[in-house]
Amino acid sequence: MRWYDGAVYRIGEIAEIAHVSKRTIDYYTSIGLLKARRSKSNYRIYSDEALNDLKFIEECKSLHYPLDKIRRKLEIRKAKNIRDSEVDKHVKAVTQQMQQLHHDLFDLIPILEKLDEQQKEKLTNNLSLLRTALMKSLLNITS
Repeated sequence: MRWYDGAVYRIGEIAEIAHVSKRTIDYYTSIGLLKARRSKSNYRIYSDEALNDLKFIEECKSLHYPLDKIRRKLEIRKAKNIRDSEVDKHVKAVTQQMQQLHHDLFDLIPILEKLDEQQKEKLTNNLSLLRTALMKSLLNITS
């Protein structure tokens, strides 16, 4: 039985694939971030689209976005006829955030210069992880 085009997953399967708990998926489903259908035996069934949404939600969470902002980002991703003004508004907001982060990092330079090598290495590793997450997000936008 196919309820969706593509693969279907029960809650345990999608949780395992996305490396989140069933409780997390329950919560996202209850607040409307994830969509599920019910099988004849009343199991919740999730589509590939729901899996992609779940991965996107987790990426946003790793960047410390609040759930209301994540909801809006999901809406923008799924919008078929998004208005140019809305895209412009979103691009401006992201640009402002990037500029603020640039200023914040610049302000940290004198502090970073005082750290020992072990502390610098730890920070460099953390920044590399964040840079990777940012690059993934940018690739998602442009693809």
